[in-house]
Amino acid sequence: MVLDLVKFIVSKFAENADEAEYQINETDTTVEIDVFLSPDDMGKVIGKQGKIAKAMRTLVRAASAKETKKYTVEIKEKV
Repeated sequence: MVLDLVKFIVSKFAENADEAEYQINETDTTVEIDVFLSPDDMGKVIGKQGKIAKAMRTLVRAASAKETKKYTVEIKEKV
């Protein structure tokens, strides 16, 4: 559910959303979602002064409030 939310938000801002890659690293207490984007889409998904990325992290935190694990979202450039 949380990954679907992240994919939805990325698809609305990234021009090449179909090229975005997602990697999930899960431990006992946390779930880290790494979003790998093309260099052209980095600024569009992060937003001015990081406002879109901050809003996405807030939504993920709210969506995962009932779960016992903490979710984090990292936006990284695809190599």
